[in-house]
Amino acid sequence: MPKTVGVVGMGYVGLTLTAALARKGYVVHGVDVSPRVVEALSNGRIHVFEPGVEETFAEFLDRSVFISDRLPAEPLDAAILSVSTPVDLSTGEPDLRNLRAAAEHVAERPSTLVVVRSTVPIGASRAIVLPALTARWSRARLVMAPERTIQGQALRELVELPQVIGGLDDDSLRAGIELFDGLVEQIVPVSGLETAEMVKLSNNCHTDLIYAFGNELALIAEQHGLDPLEVIRATNLDYPRPDLAKPGYVGGGCLSKDPYIMLSSTGPERRPYLVGQARALNERLPVHVAERVVELVRQTFGHADGVRLSVLGWAYKGWPATDDMRGTPIADMMPVFRAAGLVVKGHDPLVSDDVIREYGGEPVSLDKAFADADAMIVVNDHPDYRGIEVEARMATCGVRVLFDSWRILDEAAVTRHGVRYAGIGYLAERSGA
Repeated sequence: MPKTVGVVGMGYVGLTLTAALARKGYVVHGVDVSPRVVEALSNGRIHVFEPGVEETFAEFLDRSVFISDRLPAEPLDAAILSVSTPVDLSTGEPDLRNLRAAAEHVAERPSTLVVVRSTVPIGASRAIVLPALTARWSRARLVMAPERTIQGQALRELVELPQVIGGLDDDSLRAGIELFDGLVEQIVPVSGLETAEMVKLSNNCHTDLIYAFGNELALIAEQHGLDPLEVIRATNLDYPRPDLAKPGYVGGGCLSKDPYIMLSSTGPERRPYLVGQARALNERLPVHVAERVVELVRQTFGHADGVRLSVLGWAYKGWPATDDMRGTPIADMMPVFRAAGLVVKGHDPLVSDDVIREYGGEPVSLDKAFADADAMIVVNDHPDYRGIEVEARMATCGVRVLFDSWRILDEAAVTRHGVRYAGIGYLAERSGA
């Protein structure tokens, strides 16, 4: 008999897990408190972009995937909590009310294995989820099994990445291993709930940290008029220590909040140093870039008020492609652009016109983004932008400043047309007409 599971929370984590489980033969009851999400998914309309999910729902919806606002009354082999744990950025504190509510909802049903999939502070599975279960059940089986996928490759990584599992006790751990054995290729048992919680936070805080170092190098290179990519390439070439990361924006649903969740896991008198400093640097970068763009516009035109700026890329990243706006750099850039008086036009291959308007931009086609702009910033590295024919575009548009955040365009082709070319921590020498 196929395993029957409930997945509570149909955001990105829960939705992709539901699809991956269905493809492996599980019966999945997906639950969400949002009527809009339930209605959309019940009709096969997927509310987040992730390759393969829409096709999976088209194949399995109402056959082995069922969507509702509540778990079914019949027993389940497991209930998986994948609700959001948002962070209040004004305080740095995570909001665990969704987690508590999900645990209480599961506890209303017959006792089953409960899996915490949400990213939580160290100790939250034991402190928040366990009491909600034991208040209703004589005993609980509980595991923490963190999600560690990258957007754009989630359905593959859910199978191929090692699945870390920490249990409340040996019985819980055995049940967790049995549950995931039909999904993943490798299971990594760890000593307890808290270890598994820290594994997830460690992955993302380390990623934030290595990106922050690349960004710091770019800011240092900028002060000396050096090319940070040249420095990084030469540093990495055939050198056996870990590679340095290229400079770039660091956003998304995980990296923009998980460092705060790690920090909240520690006492105020023993706050770690690197985690918070790395996050602060990465959060500062979009504002710094926006200020540089305004500075270059003023140097070029003598003013910024009324200058038309096209922004290519509104999602937080371009590859793997996503429409996710969580942690997008444009959110911190727009106040700087508005204060300078820039007229902002926006294009993104996946982000809707309504979302671009919501963030303060005027949606335009890629053709119009070039034709109707005086200046341009490429914010993410979507393949559509990597494929831009720079020579042809520059020959027929009026763009005089181009800030290429990820340095994906042909610099020589840009500057040949007298356009000022810059990137993160870099400003090209003037050339051309």
